[in-house]
Amino acid sequence: MSVDPRVSIHPDSSVLMAAIAARLITKLVDVQDKFGEATVVLTGGTVGIGTLKAVADSPAAPAVDWSKVNFWWGDERFLPAGDPDRNTTQAFGALLSHIPVDPERIHEPGSSDDFGGPEEAAADYARRLREAAAAEHAADMSDDRPEEPAALPRLDVVLLGVGPDAHIASLFPEQGGVREKESTVVGVRNSPKPPPLRVSLTLPAINTASEVWMVVAGQDKAGAVGLALAGANPVQVPAAGPRGTSRTLWLIDENAASRVPQQLVRKDAAGA
Repeated sequence: MSVDPRVSIHPDSSVLMAAIAARLITKLVDVQDKFGEATVVLTGGTVGIGTLKAVADSPAAPAVDWSKVNFWWGDERFLPAGDPDRNTTQAFGALLSHIPVDPERIHEPGSSDDFGGPEEAAADYARRLREAAAAEHAADMSDDRPEEPAALPRLDVVLLGVGPDAHIASLFPEQGGVREKESTVVGVRNSPKPPPLRVSLTLPAINTASEVWMVVAGQDKAGAVGLALAGANPVQVPAAGPRGTSRTLWLIDENAASRVPQQLVRKDAAGA
């Protein structure tokens, strides 16, 4: 059951990224205490990558057992492996190269070195998500385990940035990806933001997550944030679509907050 979003506003982007990092560390520790491992879906962009750097720099980072964190990505640019514009490359530079991760738990979307087009890479990524879900299902010995494994593993936190056009991941307004109802992953062509070829989780996949965190900074995002929180149609405003099953958080700076409906705003910047 999805819940209405809550908004937490921070003074500027630097404070915002440090706050998200602290929140993420705490969340991963809590999830590991419950399940033994945790799964996070990363995002790119200035705030997404800056948050990862803030995690790496945090004195609290060792509280997480990084060898038992599963890393996925909400989207990726269909470029050669190691290209500096790939979200995965940037994530390694900011965080993953600086913590004791298990390489088997890092799930990068396929690159143009490995696949002929984004659709093939998307199909491979969806297959790997299904396999992770099946392994999780097999390991679950609880009495309430569903009869069949899901198409996705348990996603504890999904991080999403928002573009000035209100796109999330690589789901752009009015394009086919944001209209997808069945697939968990789509190949994207003709992205209005370069590069044109991408791979992206879909809204149905994103909305299986326990918590979705929308992480946004900058005055140029204020219109998109305001429309999303006012309940716009996700086909026109993709940022209006994400909903976590237990929590949906908008973690934003003051510049991005100028058009946020006031009834949604938390009075305490730190939030809970």
